[in-house]
Amino acid sequence: MRHTLLVAMLALAPALSAQATGQRTREQIRASYDAHQGDFDYLLGDWEFSSVSQEFGNGRGYWSAVRVLDQWELVSTEGGTGLPNIGTGHRIGAEMHIEHKFGVTSPNPSLWRIRYYDIGPDRFSWTGDRSTDGGKTWTAKWLHIEARRIGPARRLGPLAPAKK
Repeated sequence: MRHTLLVAMLALAPALSAQATGQRTREQIRASYDAHQGDFDYLLGDWEFSSVSQEFGNGRGYWSAVRVLDQWELVSTEGGTGLPNIGTGHRIGAEMHIEHKFGVTSPNPSLWRIRYYDIGPDRFSWTGDRSTDGGKTWTAKWLHIEARRIGPARRLGPLAPAKK
């Protein structure tokens, strides 16, 4: 089985500030932005990964990440259907934690809690727990990935020219 995953990584502040309770001052919002703006920078670039899934068994694939916009969002597509999958993430200590919805418009959507760990300049580990009942029950370690960098970090240019 071959997985291909495109992840658009975006800078974090608005997503985190929207999750905070109560009103925050401009200084608090700026401090949050400064503290988290590079949280997903380790993912920038091209990667090759191997995976182990409870549903599909062993797999391999490729993954590219670029920086776009002003918040951390994750977007991927399902092979064969093109259905979009969306998620958000934040840093907890030395790990990145993500909540990701897959197959939202399909008959069998799933919710994932993903954890990136053992993060290094040229490698990271990834494990995902999965729920198919809206988060009532979870299957631990549904998918596990070991990734290694195969290309340098890169940036995506403007998708449309700025209006004057």
